[in-house]
Amino acid sequence: MLQFIYSQLIRLILPFILLRLWWNGRRAPDLRRNWHQRLGLVPAMSGTVVWVHAVSVGETIAAAPMIRRLLARNPGITILMTAMTDTGLAQAQKMFGDQVHYAYAPYDTPGAIRRFLDRANPRILVIMETEIWPNMIRQCRARRVPVFLINARLSERSARGYERIRSLAAPIMRSISWVAAQAEKDAERFRRIGVAPAKVAVTGSVKFDVDIPDEVRAASSALRQSLTGRPVWIAGSTHGSEDEQLLAAHRKVLQAHPEALLILVPRHPDRFESVAEKAMREGLSLARRSLGEDPGSAQVYLGDTMGELMMLYGASDLAFVGGSLIERGGHNPLEPAGWGIPVFSGPFIFNFETIYQRLLDDKGVKLVADSDDLAAHVSSLFSDEQERKAIGRRALAVVNKNRGALDKVVDGIIERV
Repeated sequence: MLQFIYSQLIRLILPFILLRLWWNGRRAPDLRRNWHQRLGLVPAMSGTVVWVHAVSVGETIAAAPMIRRLLARNPGITILMTAMTDTGLAQAQKMFGDQVHYAYAPYDTPGAIRRFLDRANPRILVIMETEIWPNMIRQCRARRVPVFLINARLSERSARGYERIRSLAAPIMRSISWVAAQAEKDAERFRRIGVAPAKVAVTGSVKFDVDIPDEVRAASSALRQSLTGRPVWIAGSTHGSEDEQLLAAHRKVLQAHPEALLILVPRHPDRFESVAEKAMREGLSLARRSLGEDPGSAQVYLGDTMGELMMLYGASDLAFVGGSLIERGGHNPLEPAGWGIPVFSGPFIFNFETIYQRLLDDKGVKLVADSDDLAAHVSSLFSDEQERKAIGRRALAVVNKNRGALDKVVDGIIERV
């Protein structure tokens, strides 16, 4: 009954969702051009299609090493990547070009999912993290399409939420073929909400298998050399109301280190203009990467391009990971840690709790309380190269000793196909 009610509600609100999609297409024309994909109207596909669903940018980046490994081991397969956001698809296209196929994920109505499955005809569905869509998962099961949750995590709060709607959640959980959980506590929660114990494995997080392509290393090195020895720190994946705090922190850093450069990378492209305006209002000289401006004499370098965050991390001496000074739960600290540079985050890191704990245990990350605390630590490490490099080495060591989830995941997928 709850499944029926859910499907009817989705149908009722679909016209309003499409109107919002059309409105958002003002800033992202691709949303309007491909609106039909949201209704499942994708090009027909044939062969062995592996459908990989990654909701947005972070999950798309996490999926990249897995996709490369699957293509290397199975050259005959076809990868179809879907995402809910335009930024997620843009990231995938930047990484893979014509190696894979792309589409916006269909909305979770019975009709849209049916049309999508009719046309894409996937052999398996691989969902990154924990995107649980009832119609998507149950229709896949009805067609005997295995559903894998990869890099799966489930907070205690989310687990309790699923337990409250057990009559809806349990049939969905029984439809999942395999859960590759990040940690034992995640695995236990998935078992608790109805996934069969035999279908749950603890593989670790594939995000520890940080993949930095040679071309990214080369671009990062070239940018670093152009900065002529300046102290550089980066704030990546920042959100609204964090930017003011980070710009204030940078003003304090400049008092101790007048040559310092802040590379500021907002999480969402629709905020690029407003962040640029904020920096100029603060009286800070600004260079914008999207305009090809030289950051040589700037105090703030705005990373207002898509798909370059990893490269920009590598051009920096230390990194702050955004979404953590506000209650967004933070973003992936392993991207800067994979470069062997110190990592800072605010107090709100619940989205990556397990990963942060491992970094904290080995002193590879520092949590700061606010912008004043951040400025003090950045200034201190700019003055202490030995300590800065020691923290960076510890961060990289945590990444290296936790590698291996990728092999387990790829082996698990291949075994079950």
